[in-house]
Amino acid sequence: MSEEKNKILDDAAGYIKFYIEHNNYAIYKKDIIPSEAGTGLYDEDDVEKKVAQEEKIIVSEKLKVELIHEENELSIPALDTPASEDWMSCSDLVSFANEIKDCPKCTLLARTRKQVVFGTGNPNADVVVVGEAPGADEDEQGKPFIGRAGKLLTDILKAINFTRDEIFICNILKCRPPENRNPLPDEIANCEPYLFKQLEIIKPKLILAVGSFAAQTLLNTKEPLGKLRGKFHAYKGIKMMVTYHPAALLRNPNWKRPTWEDVQLFRKEYDLLKTK
Repeated sequence: MSEEKNKILDDAAGYIKFYIEHNNYAIYKKDIIPSEAGTGLYDEDDVEKKVAQEEKIIVSEKLKVELIHEENELSIPALDTPASEDWMSCSDLVSFANEIKDCPKCTLLARTRKQVVFGTGNPNADVVVVGEAPGADEDEQGKPFIGRAGKLLTDILKAINFTRDEIFICNILKCRPPENRNPLPDEIANCEPYLFKQLEIIKPKLILAVGSFAAQTLLNTKEPLGKLRGKFHAYKGIKMMVTYHPAALLRNPNWKRPTWEDVQLFRKEYDLLKTK
C-alpha cells in the first residue's frame, strides 16, 4: 500500500477515534440542524448553506438586540468611574488583569456582569485560543470556557495533545453579554484593544480563533467563517487558524468533521514551528 494511502487511512482512523470519544455530549432536539441530504455526513456545500442561514438569523437577531440595547442604555445611568488607560503600559498579564478588572467602558455589561473574565493559562504560551464572550458559568467563576462548550474545547485540545495549562485561553469580550446574546459592534470596539494587548504580552507562535466573532475581529474582515477556515491566516505576523466554536458543534454535530480537520492542521503546523 502506498504511503499516501496509508496517510489517508491514518487520518480517517484518527478522526473516527476523535468522533467516538467526543460524540457523547447531550444535544437538545431543538438545537439540531439536520443535514440537507438527510445523511448526517459532512458535506462542504451543506455547511456553507447552514453558515449562510445562520448569518441571516444573526443579522435579524442583532437588529432586535440593538433595539433592546438602546432602551437599556437609556435607562441605565453612566458609571461614575471613567475608563483608565493605565493598562496600556502593563508589561505582564497579572498587572494588566488588575488594571481592567473594573472596566466601565460598556455601561450595560459593566452593570450586569459579576466579574471581568480576563483569561487563563500559561502567560508564556506558544498557543492562544480566542473565543467570543463569557457565558453564565464563566461569569460566575471568572474563567473562560468552563461550561459544556468549554469541556468540548478541552477534549478537542487533548485530542491534538494540548493541555489547558500549557496554552492561554481568552475571549474577544471580557464581560458576559446579557442572556448570552451576540456581542454588539461597540462592545467589540471597546474590548478588542484588551485582546490585542494580551497577544502583545504573550507573543504566541500560533492563534486558534474559534467562532466568527473571534476570527472576524482578529482578521478585520466580514468574511464568513466557512470561507476563513481550512487554511492559515496571519495576525500581526502570527500564524492563525480559524475553526467553529465548540458551542456551534453542540448545535450541529456535522461541523465536528471540519473542526477535526482544522485542528489537525493546527497541530501539524505547531510541530513544524517547534522544530525550527
